[in-house]
Amino acid sequence: MTADPTPGGPASGAAEAGSAGAPAVRSGRAAGVTGRIPAPALFAVSGVTQYAGAAVAVGLFDVVAAPVVAWLRIAVAALVLLIWQRPWRSRWDRRRLLTTGAFGVVLAAMNVSFYVAIAHLPLGTAVAVEFIGPVAVAAVTGRTARERWAIVVAFTGVVLLAGISLRLGSGAVTGLVAIFVAAGFWAGYIVLGRRVARAVPRPAAAHGPAAAGGALPDAPAPQVDAQAGGGLVGLALAMGIGAVVFAPLAAGAGAVLRDWRLAAAVVAVAVLSSVVPYGVEQVVMRRVSAATFAVLLAILPASAAVVGAVMLHQWPHGLEILGLALVTGAIVLTAPPRRPTT
Repeated sequence: MTADPTPGGPASGAAEAGSAGAPAVRSGRAAGVTGRIPAPALFAVSGVTQYAGAAVAVGLFDVVAAPVVAWLRIAVAALVLLIWQRPWRSRWDRRRLLTTGAFGVVLAAMNVSFYVAIAHLPLGTAVAVEFIGPVAVAAVTGRTARERWAIVVAFTGVVLLAGISLRLGSGAVTGLVAIFVAAGFWAGYIVLGRRVARAVPRPAAAHGPAAAGGALPDAPAPQVDAQAGGGLVGLALAMGIGAVVFAPLAAGAGAVLRDWRLAAAVVAVAVLSSVVPYGVEQVVMRRVSAATFAVLLAILPASAAVVGAVMLHQWPHGLEILGLALVTGAIVLTAPPRRPTT
């Protein structure tokens, strides 16, 4: 659920950051593994994993409220990412810290509202409707007729899906309101996510001879993982901030603390829906163009529909399938034209 089909969003920003030549670059062990997997395959696995985690979360809603499950997902994922990326090793200026904090709050709010939505709507429908946010950003910031047509096509698909969802009962209204709120936060995620993804982490201030101006002989240049760049470091801190801001939701998490099976399910949700997809997204965004990334996004509504059908028995029919197809087509339309190679 965290991605960007627009040429001005994180995808293109990540591409620019990935090509920056200021710091020395090393290929870490994780980067070597993911580097051998084709980006489309990596992204497809990420999409299925993400929505499998959402399906597991839906199964928890009868015991733990949806917003609480969302917060637990954010908190656990933040803990994993903080231990993994250790953002305290980087130097943070005020501007970068504020941007990362805002990104974390938007990211957390997006996830909370999304979980409220899937408590009332089919998973595939919720994901497709939420895409109105990034498609709208593409239409507003784009310069071609394709982007304008994309919002028309997406809006038509969303109207079909919303109309069908209203037949599900009064809870569907709550679900639709929540998913439109999530779509709005997703638009904010795009704007802030680009800045976070393209930021290159700087090592913390040195101590000893180097800090005093007497640089050590043959000292290696600062190294930055080519696949992670500033994205994962910023994401780790952002999720930590988001978890702290939404910490009051923890008051409803008592059942999880008393039952190890619920706790294990929450950890699975966090890993499947946050750690894996967000991490893979940062890798993919640095390996493909904005146009390719936008096309890859088009598989997400279908992935969500398949996972919803298999794991939650939410089978789409008739006009729902048409609505999903229209939203998917709109995502493809947002892809910027490929630049000719010379």
